[in-house]
Amino acid sequence: MSQVSVPLLERRDQAVSWVRDQTGFDPEVALILGTGLGGVAEEMAVSFAMPYASIPGFPVSTVESHAGQMLLGEWAGRRIVALQGRWHRYEGHDPAEVVFPVRVVGALGAPTLIVSNACGGLRPEWNAGDLMLISDHLNLMMESPLVGSHTLALGPRFPDLSEAYDADLRALGRRVATRVGRRVHEGVYAAVTGPNLETAAEYRMLRSLGADAVGMSTVPEVIAARQQGMRVLGLSVITDRCLPDALVPVGLEEIIAVAAAAEPHLVALLRGILEGMDP
Repeated sequence: MSQVSVPLLERRDQAVSWVRDQTGFDPEVALILGTGLGGVAEEMAVSFAMPYASIPGFPVSTVESHAGQMLLGEWAGRRIVALQGRWHRYEGHDPAEVVFPVRVVGALGAPTLIVSNACGGLRPEWNAGDLMLISDHLNLMMESPLVGSHTLALGPRFPDLSEAYDADLRALGRRVATRVGRRVHEGVYAAVTGPNLETAAEYRMLRSLGADAVGMSTVPEVIAARQQGMRVLGLSVITDRCLPDALVPVGLEEIIAVAAAAEPHLVALLRGILEGMDP
């Protein structure tokens, strides 16, 4: 069971103090860079690169393609804190640990979180390599990072998720996509624990529940960000087609390769969004 407790709050404050002492940095936007998408950081003018292992209280990412470092710098005229790699429930982390870095970047002062991921597409008209703006989510992990003891320093115990993903930021994303000539879908992201991929019957179930894509991350981070009052924009790269009547085996190498091929399009979209955001 997750225990959002005073020791966790103390760890958050310790990590925040350490980062501030090292950098004096005041971020405007936080980015979480998912599977195969860490190269987005190459666009940044990086002032500070901090391996997770060096930051007090941070867990270490064990997933292939996740570099495992916090980057602070500028991109598209914005002061950015980027998490190059994330934590997943399937790695054995408690849900409260999964969202610990989100609590840190929120406490550093970033009012906006942009979270990216690689996911499977459930719509037959969507292709591998397509991009999706997340409009809503289904938490099929069946647990919340907010379970456990509570302190108001983390935000309200019962945060409202009626608009988990900011409508204005999604509208901006659609405008940018039109301008750069890139088709972008919009849909519901279903989060499952993993790490196995789903069966054909499970894909049918997910589609019947209203999901457009499925993955193994993002939702716990969004819940914690919204609890802290952060605006959230979610971006997904569709890396494989999860069509129950036409399934083919897929491996991690293929997923990473598709995400990497889509990365330039994601970079262009992100750049335009950052440039177009309100000051």
